[in-house]
Amino acid sequence: MRSMLCSGPTGPTGPISLADQSTKAMNAESRKIRNRYLVLSQFIWLPTSLIVGVNTLFLLDGGLSNVEAFAANAIYTLGLVLFEIPTGMVADTWGRRTSYLLGAGIQLVGNLLYFWMWHTKGPFWGWGVASLLLGFGYTFFSGALEAWLVDALKHAGYEGDLDPIFARNQIVTGAAMLVGTVAGGFIAQLAVLGAPYLVRAGLQLVSFLVALAIMKDLGFTPERSAGIVKQVKTLAAAGWQHGLKNRPVRWVMLAAPFYMGTGIYGFYAAQPYLLDLFGDPQALGVAGIAAAGIAGTQVAGGFAVPYIRRIFSRRTHVLLACAALTAASLVLMGLVQIFAVVVTLLVLWAVAFAANAPVRQAYINALIPSRQRATVLSFDSMVNSTGGVAFQPILGSVADTAGYAASYIVSGAVAVLALPFLLLARRENVSADRSADQSADQSTASTAASAST
Repeated sequence: MRSMLCSGPTGPTGPISLADQSTKAMNAESRKIRNRYLVLSQFIWLPTSLIVGVNTLFLLDGGLSNVEAFAANAIYTLGLVLFEIPTGMVADTWGRRTSYLLGAGIQLVGNLLYFWMWHTKGPFWGWGVASLLLGFGYTFFSGALEAWLVDALKHAGYEGDLDPIFARNQIVTGAAMLVGTVAGGFIAQLAVLGAPYLVRAGLQLVSFLVALAIMKDLGFTPERSAGIVKQVKTLAAAGWQHGLKNRPVRWVMLAAPFYMGTGIYGFYAAQPYLLDLFGDPQALGVAGIAAAGIAGTQVAGGFAVPYIRRIFSRRTHVLLACAALTAASLVLMGLVQIFAVVVTLLVLWAVAFAANAPVRQAYINALIPSRQRATVLSFDSMVNSTGGVAFQPILGSVADTAGYAASYIVSGAVAVLALPFLLLARRENVSADRSADQSADQSTASTAASAST
């Protein structure tokens, strides 16, 4: 009896050690954190997916021209640029949970204003205010949720790679977007173009309540004692130190505006472009199905990430391949003006994006410290968004003057500019470029070599 008490509970094959109990507890805790992350992430993307398939059509139906519609989208991304770092500081100062709740509330208000602009055929400046507010709300999510996950997992004792977790999120997000884009397209076709936005508002309210109930900062204590001015200066310096001044992170950041920023234009411009190629401008369900097909590839891309990581020895190899595939897909979408081919190329682009995102997230998170994580991630998102701000109005103008096909060719040419930056990241040869197992093997080999000498 005494030996049983000392050794702990008994399992099917004998006594369970305290170490085994601790490992099981850590595994259970990390699993709970991952599941909550997936739930919270989908309450960002499911409401968004309801409108992505019809958003450009919605703007045009609200009385905007192509230039104005893409300028409104650019103002949204301008909001990301302007507010990413300040809201990342909110997450690092007041907590990731507070930041998420603010994001859900502000996005709800911005979405309702967006609907009101469409309903009243409001002036462009009103669309601009609504777009800026939506961008402002999203910035509270962008660094906070990812930072919350990484810190909470470390708190739970998780020591594995982050790529599989981000890939699983990609899978679940793809499934949510698959449902949302189909539903949004057909809701708009059966009711009115503004209906998906009202459904979105309801889901945003639910997301606020869910986060209030299940989200709690773990492995991170908000730093509020230093004073807001001093804290802002400290975090701004950290964003620079661990962001653009950090060479491996810098090159990956600077590549993003070219192949990720132009990809955003490629996705949203596909709505009217596909309807033109299809030959029926009223077939809104087609736009929804095309967007759903892209969402489906997000699922496939997420499943593919573990296999891709086995093929490519380095994360930067994956990023290079995805950037090249994005550029080629965009150019071919402009050259081959056939509905089925363009849809196929859209799917190919989406697979590249789906494979790129989790690998890129894991690479950057491995190179930044916990205390400034949300700020640096927000800084990264801000740099990424500059591509949308700079290129969307330009590409929208090309679409107005020379057609959508020409704008896709220009998009692909811009995306090619990402490749030199990613090659520079590859040359840095940092441990974050490899998986945890590869890094451990390299460390072991280095230790053995040192011992032998």
